Amino acid sequence: MKFFRLKISEKDIVKWMIGYYCSCNHNTSGICDECSDLLNYAVKRNDNCPHGNNKPVCSVCEIHCYSASYRDRIREVMKFSGPRILYRKPLYGVMYLVKKKTGTGYKTK
Repeated sequence: MKFFRLKISEKDIVKWMIGYYCSCNHNTSGICDECSDLLNYAVKRNDNCPHGNNKPVCSVCEIHCYSASYRDRIREVMKFSGPRILYRKPLYGVMYLVKKKTGTGYKTK
């Protein structure tokens, strides 16, 4: 029996978290300019991570590549969306928790 592999990336999770935060806190139907800026910054940082595909979650990484202002904003988003992801997107939440606990990259292929 073959098992399928999900194609969920860290970018998908961050995009959902920022979008959910924005819709709940900024009362927008889409994503506002401020949150769009944060999302673009997060994706750019993820793409340029020196750890490559085996990067740990940012909260346990020894290299903090976010600037101070973006770091504060992403922490606020994570603090709000993190607990809610287990109810809204349980698979995303479980994948994040496993990655945080094991320190390994997402296995998506």
